[in-house]
Order: sequence, then C-alpha cells, then structure tokens
Amino acid sequence: MAQLTKAQSYLEKLGEIKEKFPTVSPDVLHPATYAEKAWSFLKFSRKHYIEAKECFEKAMEEEPDDSEWNSGYAITLYRLEGFQSTLVSAEDSAALKQLRRALELNPDDRIIMVLLGLKLADYKEIEEATELVEKALEMSPDEPHVIRYVAKFYRQQGTVDKSIELLQRALEKTPNSAFLHHQIALSYKRKKSNLIKSCGCARDAEINELHRLCIFHLEKTIMQKPSFIYAIIDLANLYAQSRDIPKAEELFHKIFPIAKAKNECVQSLHLSYGDFLFYHKRKESLAIKHYTEGSKLDQRTLDWERCLDKLSAIAEKNISRNSQKGEAFGILGFVHKMKNEKKHAVDCYEKALLCDPGNEDYLSALCDLRLSLE
Repeated sequence: MAQLTKAQSYLEKLGEIKEKFPTVSPDVLHPATYAEKAWSFLKFSRKHYIEAKECFEKAMEEEPDDSEWNSGYAITLYRLEGFQSTLVSAEDSAALKQLRRALELNPDDRIIMVLLGLKLADYKEIEEATELVEKALEMSPDEPHVIRYVAKFYRQQGTVDKSIELLQRALEKTPNSAFLHHQIALSYKRKKSNLIKSCGCARDAEINELHRLCIFHLEKTIMQKPSFIYAIIDLANLYAQSRDIPKAEELFHKIFPIAKAKNECVQSLHLSYGDFLFYHKRKESLAIKHYTEGSKLDQRTLDWERCLDKLSAIAEKNISRNSQKGEAFGILGFVHKMKNEKKHAVDCYEKALLCDPGNEDYLSALCDLRLSLE
C-alpha cells in the first residue's frame, strides 16, 4: 500500500511538471522531469539506481550546474560504487569526483559533505575525511540524516561508542526510524566482534549483552519496516548464533518471497541462507545449491565473490578428503567458468567426468567451454 501511495504521488508530481514545462516531442522530457524521475528512482529501491543515474545525467545535459541535481547524481554514484566487489581507485572513482563537484556547487550541503568524508575514508584520506564529517556534524548537530552518516563514519573507523552515542541521540528525535535502529544494531554488532577478538570469552556477560542489544534493535527495525530485507537477514543470523534455529529458519522462509517479489537483495539472501544451512544445520548439499544460485546473480559484486569462495572451499575440502570428488571437481569447474577462467574450467570438468562418466551437466558445460575456446 505504501509503495502504491508513493507511486501515485510520483505520477501526480510528474504530471504537474509536464504541465509546467511542456516539450516539443513526447519522447523528450524537460530536465526538471528527468530530475524528478531520478529522485523517485533513488528513493524507491536500489534496483532502480542505474535508472536514477541515467535520469540525472539527462537532466544535467541541459543544466549542468544545478546544485540539487548534482547532489542527487553524487548520492546515486556513491551508492552504486558501494555495491561493487572491489574498490575502484581514487582516480577512477566517478563518485569521488562528483561528490567534490556537488560540494563545490553547494558548500553547505551537509549530506554531501559527510558522504565525501566516507568516500575519502575508503581511500585512507582520514584527515580530510574527519574534517568534513566533523564540520557536517557541527553545522547540523540535531539532523538525523546527517548524524546517521557521521555515526557510520565513526563505526567504520573503530570509534564504535561514539557512533552509538550519536545514533541514540538521533533516535530521540525520530524514535520510529527503522534505519537508525538498524544502524545501532550494526554498531553493537561491531562492538561485540571487537570485544570477541580482543578478549575472547573473558567477558562473556558483556558479549551476551551486546548480542541481546543487537537483536533488540533489529526486532525494532523490522517492527517499523517489515520488508527491510537486510535487517531480517541480520536478525536471522543472530538467532542462528543464539542457537534459536527454528526462529532463524522461519525468518529466512519469510523473507525469500519478499526479496524475489521486489527483486532486491536476493543474492545476499542466498549467501546468508547458504551459510545458515552449512554452519548451523550441517546441510552441505542444500548450502551448495544456494551458493550456486547466488553466484548466478549480479556478477562481480562482493556477495557474488563470497558465494564462489564458499563453493571453492567446499570443493577443495571434499577433494582433500577424497569425498565426492566428481561433484567437487564439477563445482570447481562451475566456479572457474563463472570467473571466465575457461581453461581451468575445462580441466576441472574433465576431472569431474573421469569420476562421473556420462554426467550430462558436466558434458554440456565442457562442450560449451571447448566451443568458446575455438
């Protein structure tokens, strides 16, 4: 219902803009219309970020110095680069260039200021990043949208307590914010992880309390936003860590149809559910199925690489144990094929067929690979 209301509002706004700015051709929109479409794509869902990027580019063809559109374009590029599996160099980062451009056009844009700080931190430019983040916080000490990004910066830099303090302050202003509850949960999760690494089991009571706080804030997140897929995945993983396997299983089954219907986070879900099956339920064959499904989606993302790494690890383990070697070599062949390492893939599929002669899947894959190498 909420999505329908958003869509209706968007259509009404587009209609108003079209009336205000008529164009000669119905196929060519006014820059303001492209910009409004871009903002709407950006707000709807991550699967529309490419469309948002294209619309901002079309809007700025006519008005390249519009500060609001440049900011929107910078935010879009920042988010898109955040989904890539490897960090592009500073010289090749379109997001870094555009964030600087947007801040140049509007030096008081606190959101752009803090996003530029986060981006610079990726490239270890910590001094400049800290200056920007602290300036943004000084200019907008009570603005939840600014605080949440500042808190993210401090969490990533390891200053977790400061991150939690800022997020709690923002939560006082907007107590029903699903995003803030999720960010607080992530901060407690980071603090718990740091404590485990530094102290092991020596501070079990504190570790358990941090675990409880993670669950509390994730449950609050889902209460406010039942379709928040990443939060549900995080909560399912925490339930599994608490050995509450039925609750974790229930959440995973609940979220799969939502993720597929929205075509959002499906790859991350296959990866997390694969981990759950492998580590908590000891169901290796089902885990392999989900890692495989995940690796067929959104190639070159971090989750794509993780799915393939999980498959490789399982295959190598089984080969070393002389267990299910035909399937293991078949899995390695698939991994190399997905990475476009065709000669290695051929070698693995040939070994798989030696162990399992006549396997149609291996024969088909091998035939296709040999043809592509000719």
